[in-house]
Amino acid sequence: MKGLLQRVRGARVEVAGEVVGAVDQGLLVLVAVEPEDTQASADKLLHKLLNYRVFSDAEGKMNLSLADVQGGLLLVSQFTLAADTKSGLRPSFSTAAPPALGQALFDYLVARAHQLHGNVAAGRFGADMQVHLVNDGPVTFLLQA
Repeated sequence: MKGLLQRVRGARVEVAGEVVGAVDQGLLVLVAVEPEDTQASADKLLHKLLNYRVFSDAEGKMNLSLADVQGGLLLVSQFTLAADTKSGLRPSFSTAAPPALGQALFDYLVARAHQLHGNVAAGRFGADMQVHLVNDGPVTFLLQA
């Protein structure tokens, strides 16, 4: 499972002009599920998302986690993040999980995030989404679980 974490001052996701998820300061995470992923993979990624130290402390060092700053977590499914881009000029999506597995694990990740963090929003799996964000820094990391 991959998560492209972006520290944001604010982010929202829209489907057909309707805001379906939004956060203020926190993280926007684009999530890709791969065929070998399990609930354990989702748990591991979520642990990293909640505890990865990407927010500045009083001295300006990245020493604080999402949990420390009580920021929002916006999760957005993005199967293209799992694309195989090693050869050619067209991405292959054979490395992405089948839709049923992808949705099951994404839904599990969102549900567990709500249980453990509270300030959680999400995009809509499989929908054509428009994502708006103000990347803070910019700070962006690719996490793998």
